[in-house]
Amino acid sequence: MPMQNVTLGLIQMAMVEEKEKSLEKAIKMIGRATDRGAQVVCLPELFTSPYFPQEEDTEKQYAEKIPGPTGNALSQAAKENGIVLIGGSLYEKDGKKHYNTSMVFDERGKMLGKYRKMHIPHDPNFYEQCYFTPGDLGYKVFKVRDPKRKTENWKLGTLICYDQWFPEAARINALMGAEVIFYPTAIGWVRGIEQREGNWQEAWENVQRGHAIANGIVVAAVNRVGVEKNMTFWGGSFVCDAFGKTVARGGLKEEVIIAKVDLEHGKGVREGWRFFHNRRPETYKKLVERR
Repeated sequence: MPMQNVTLGLIQMAMVEEKEKSLEKAIKMIGRATDRGAQVVCLPELFTSPYFPQEEDTEKQYAEKIPGPTGNALSQAAKENGIVLIGGSLYEKDGKKHYNTSMVFDERGKMLGKYRKMHIPHDPNFYEQCYFTPGDLGYKVFKVRDPKRKTENWKLGTLICYDQWFPEAARINALMGAEVIFYPTAIGWVRGIEQREGNWQEAWENVQRGHAIANGIVVAAVNRVGVEKNMTFWGGSFVCDAFGKTVARGGLKEEVIIAKVDLEHGKGVREGWRFFHNRRPETYKKLVERR
C-alpha cells in the first residue's frame, strides 16, 4: 500500500495576559513550524489568554466574536504560510452565549468551519461551566489537502481538551471519516491537589492512544506550558499513529513539535482489524440513555 505522508506541526506555547502578545507569539511559531516542513499546524486551547477558568468568575474580557481580529490574523497566517491551520481554541462570544471554539483554515486562508467544545468540565481549578455553553454545532470533520506537495484530499477532525476523555466523540469523528484528530488542550498539575488516582499525565496520554487504536486514526494532542497561578501545564504534546505508537512528544517547555504520519497506515489498521466492519450499533442503545 503506497504511503500518504502528512507532516504535522504542534505549537506548544505559554500564554501571557495580553491577547495581542500571545497571538503574535503564536503566529511566529506557526512560521517556525512551516519552515520545518509542517503542512498542518495546530495551536493549543485558549491560546490567546491565560487559563482563566481556574477561578469561578464571570469575567468576559478575553471573549471575542468569530469572525473577528484573531480569526482574521489566523486566516492571514494560514495563507502566508500555505498551510492548513487549526486555530487551537478561543473564547467565542455569540450573542449572550459564550463557547470554547476551534477554527480551521485551509492553505488559502479560507475558514472551513468551526467546532465548539461539547464536553465542559467543572472541577476545582477547571470551572469551565462558569464560562462556556456546551457546543451546539455537532461534531465537525474537514476535508483538506496540501497543494505544495500534491497530497490527496483527506479529512481531519477537531475536538477540544475535556473531549479527550470521551471515546464516543473520537468514534463519531472516525465514523465521519476523520483520519487525524487534533485535540487542542490546556491541562496540567494543580498545586495542593494530590494525584490520588495515579499519574494524570500518563492517563491523559493513554486514553488518547486508545482512541487512536480503537479507531485506526492518528491522534495529535497540543498542550500549553508554563505556570499560571495554581496550575503547572505539563506540555507533553504528542502525536501517535493509528496503532498507538508515539511518533513525537514534547517536553515541559515551549517548542514546535514536528511529526510525519502516514494516513495509509490508518486505513490498513482499520481494514486489518475490522473494527468498523464488526460494529454492532443495534446493541449500543445504552450509550444514549441519560443517567
